[in-house]
Amino acid sequence: MEKINKLKNKFKEYKLDGYLVPKNDEFFGEYVPYYKDNLRYISNFSGSYGLALILKKKNFLFVDGRYTVQAGIQSGKAFKVITLPFSKKKINLNLKNKKIGFDPRLFNERSIDQLSQQLKIKCIAVNNNLITLIKKKQTKISKKKFYILDKSIAGKNCSSKINHLKEFFFKNKIDLMFVTSSENVAWLLNIRGHDSNFSPIPNCYLIINNQMKIFLFCDLKKIDTKFKKKLNFINILEIEKLDEFLRKIKYKNFLIDNLTCSVFYKNIIKENNKIPKITDPIYLLKSQKNNVEISNTKKIHEYDGAALTKFLFWIQNNFKKKRITELSAQKKLLNFKKKFKKFKFPSFPTISSTGPNGAIVHYNASKKTNRVLEKGNIYLVDSGGQYHFGTTDVTRTISLGTESKKVKEIFTRVLKGHLNLSNFILNKNTTGSTLDKIARKDLRQINLDYAHGTGHGVGYFLNVHEGPPSISKFNKTKFEPGMVLSNEPGYYEKSNFGLRIENLIYTKKYKKGMKFDNLTYVPIDKSLIVKKLLNKKEITWLNQYHKNVYKKLKKYMNGRELILLQKSCSNI
Repeated sequence: MEKINKLKNKFKEYKLDGYLVPKNDEFFGEYVPYYKDNLRYISNFSGSYGLALILKKKNFLFVDGRYTVQAGIQSGKAFKVITLPFSKKKINLNLKNKKIGFDPRLFNERSIDQLSQQLKIKCIAVNNNLITLIKKKQTKISKKKFYILDKSIAGKNCSSKINHLKEFFFKNKIDLMFVTSSENVAWLLNIRGHDSNFSPIPNCYLIINNQMKIFLFCDLKKIDTKFKKKLNFINILEIEKLDEFLRKIKYKNFLIDNLTCSVFYKNIIKENNKIPKITDPIYLLKSQKNNVEISNTKKIHEYDGAALTKFLFWIQNNFKKKRITELSAQKKLLNFKKKFKKFKFPSFPTISSTGPNGAIVHYNASKKTNRVLEKGNIYLVDSGGQYHFGTTDVTRTISLGTESKKVKEIFTRVLKGHLNLSNFILNKNTTGSTLDKIARKDLRQINLDYAHGTGHGVGYFLNVHEGPPSISKFNKTKFEPGMVLSNEPGYYEKSNFGLRIENLIYTKKYKKGMKFDNLTYVPIDKSLIVKKLLNKKEITWLNQYHKNVYKKLKKYMNGRELILLQKSCSNI
């Protein structure tokens, strides 16, 4: 509470009734470096999405359904936790006309407008970040260099990608475009960096005009001679010069990215320019992986699948004989992955959970919460990897000798939802919202559901969570060939257990339409399946999937593992 009280002491100085603290930093990435994680600093909440509202006498923490349980555990003593989206009956927090401060570099205009309307507050831009002011010590920022991907990895050189934008600029009469999403800059220029623990993001901004002249704004200490020489056709400027650069641009049709352009920069641009209501086209272009990217992604899923499968065999062989905890299991999995030289680092914090912890959707084991894997339970592990030519994400739930009929029926219904998606034939109008209903159908037959989307877009050696495609209730993006997504229905019973089955899939041309093709090669635990709940088509799919898993992974297995792989991949 000492930190919160220090923050509240600033309210009088700035004439505020409260202050907003988001999860993101000024680059709006999903994973924020620890030293910039202001939300965790003030609330102790470690999830990847959330927003704190600190008032003079009370505090609120807004999270989505993935984090309701976790937020209650981590922050419930000091904050009232509210799950987003708001219910149709508007929550009355008695905030009408309260003056609430915010850092304009950390919010986009849409989020501020929504908060103002939904909470009936007056949002006041405060150019000093109040959390930074109360922190005792700032951590040194990483200065690791940006680097360039070879065409053999990226599939296309940056010149051909830039040429894609020419027609877009002409068609929409765009003079300039401000690319504020670091992942989009990374894709366009085929560059990567070291500015996130879980993604090879190069934190930077880019401005491109209708003559395809490019200005890259970044920390110049992250740029070396080799980088400059390879990208000698772009202008590289110190990030501190961006404000001044923007203020000099006038009377232009200036496209911005409303998702990641801050209130601060948007206000500068709109003062002297017109901002068209068009989405940054790079998002959609980036989501459609080329043939090289798909081919490379398939290869790294063999490495990732082999490592995870070896690990699951190790768990099932040893949990009765030795003390295995969530944390020790997590460490063991990382060691299996590191044996493959192409593995660089995890693509998100590994979820290693058993018992009641499995019910926390985005659980992270700690010394305080660490549980032993015990007979009669189930174990859920959700892990991913960044490889130099791809990104993975896979979840498996395995039996630790459970006899629970309830768990097995729910697991089978989750599997049926997973298979419903895998077998679905897409047409030109299919959207993620349609597929989300299909994945939930068998759970809803017994009045069960899950509080997260069924699938998210996945980047290529970039962010593990990337739009615009997703399989979720409100997503209206139409599918295009080469889109990589997760397929991950699940179920979570508070204080009891959680389970999920996740593969990565991609959209592939099929006759006159499209279908999903699997990327992930890891056995699905047959001991948790109630066969009589599956129809013939589902059984055929599962048997064929396991044949493919065996074919892809057998060369990576030692003698004993090969026997276990044969058993795991046998027909049901």
